Amino acid sequence: MADVRLEKVTPANVDAALALRVRPDQERFVSPVVKSLAEAYVQPETAWPRLIFDGDELVGFVMAFFDVRFDPDDPGDRLRSGLWRLNIADGRQGRGYGRFAVEAVCEEVRRRGQSRVTVSWAQGEGGPEQFYLRLGFRRTGEMSDDQVVGELDLDQPSTGSRAVSG
Repeated sequence: MADVRLEKVTPANVDAALALRVRPDQERFVSPVVKSLAEAYVQPETAWPRLIFDGDELVGFVMAFFDVRFDPDDPGDRLRSGLWRLNIADGRQGRGYGRFAVEAVCEEVRRRGQSRVTVSWAQGEGGPEQFYLRLGFRRTGEMSDDQVVGELDLDQPSTGSRAVSG
């Protein structure tokens, strides 16, 4: 994974980003990149979309969020940052790209001075829950709409974060 890196979405790579697809059986668990980019466009102060490249090959998409309250009407709800979307291309899963992306988000969260990373996932056969649990996320007992909320404490032993650019 020597040449795996994150890059910003640009006019030069947006078409490749829009063409990225997960396995067909996983489409029910994650929104397509086009929806993520639309959400990032309307929430630029919150969203952090990045493409995952291995050399010249686009292998995935990750989008983080920063400083969001799950319940904006509740002033007691703490600010959260974390993983909003993770799409690893069909045929590219199981090679460490998802772990790399999660570690990159963790590093960005740390860089911004926070120590917890939040993620939510849809439940179901073939879903991402075991992936996140293996990385050290723990269920919080909360739900975000119909998704389970998990959290990773960055002050605990890490997942072996690597330096990334982006």
